[in-house]
Amino acid sequence: MGLMKQWRINAAGAFFTMPSLLLTLVFTVYPIFWVFRYMFYDYKGYGTPRFIGLDNFRTLLSDHLLWDSVVNTFVYAGGKLVVTLPLALILAVILNRALKGRQLLRAIFFLPTIISSAVIAVVFFIVFNSYNGILNQFLIKLGIASEGVEWLGPKYAMLTVILIAIWGAVGNYMILFIAGLQNIPNDINESAELDGAGVVQKFWYITVPMLGPVLQMVIMLAIINSLKSYESIMVLTDGGPIGKTEVMFLYLYRLLFPTPSASSVLEQQIGYGSAVGFVTALIVGVVTALYFYLSRKLNRVM
Repeated sequence: MGLMKQWRINAAGAFFTMPSLLLTLVFTVYPIFWVFRYMFYDYKGYGTPRFIGLDNFRTLLSDHLLWDSVVNTFVYAGGKLVVTLPLALILAVILNRALKGRQLLRAIFFLPTIISSAVIAVVFFIVFNSYNGILNQFLIKLGIASEGVEWLGPKYAMLTVILIAIWGAVGNYMILFIAGLQNIPNDINESAELDGAGVVQKFWYITVPMLGPVLQMVIMLAIINSLKSYESIMVLTDGGPIGKTEVMFLYLYRLLFPTPSASSVLEQQIGYGSAVGFVTALIVGVVTALYFYLSRKLNRVM
């Protein structure tokens, strides 16, 4: 009877996990093997794939569009992270206090997280439009600017998309930091106050060290999300102007799903796109592994 009961429990568990397992196999495992196959082929989505060995990888080594997009990705990710994470932590510390209306403020800062990135990009396109954008009209009326600033032009496009990314991400990381702060016992901060510790000293010597595990997780998520982000850029600038905001996953998207507006890619290139996808995934993996290594070294030192 005991064996029969255990078999039923195992069967029930297998039954409930089977849908998730099937979805993982279909949408995760199979595409990985699919990419590994076609990155050695010349295949444009029609006709018979032609095996070409490592030619796709030789091509990408001299593909300046790809490597320019990699540089843009690191500029975008670095600019986003260096502002978003400190700002999210400061907001979390402030809104973790017993302030009046803190729940409303938390909701306001978190609201951009639940809005589609495409919708956000459309709204900010209206705000930053060079000719009749809301921001330019506001600056001209105040006398700060005599004519419209090209916020989406070659000079300011990357700065603009970084600012929009910060606005959209800071609330998400703020909530994660608040969750970590609430696990820090109040007794420790009260003891530090009795010993004469100030706000900055408590933050640096108590809050940050005790928030270490959460901080490591948030930084890892922020790095991966920043390197993989492209949706809002695609809607806002389409990688332009003249490739100034072309990031590597947007370039990959163009290769696999070309559109009439994508001037840098004229036809679908599944074989070459698979090779580029492998390289971009490898770049993200190397950056993540390097971060894990440095964080472990830092933990040992501390």
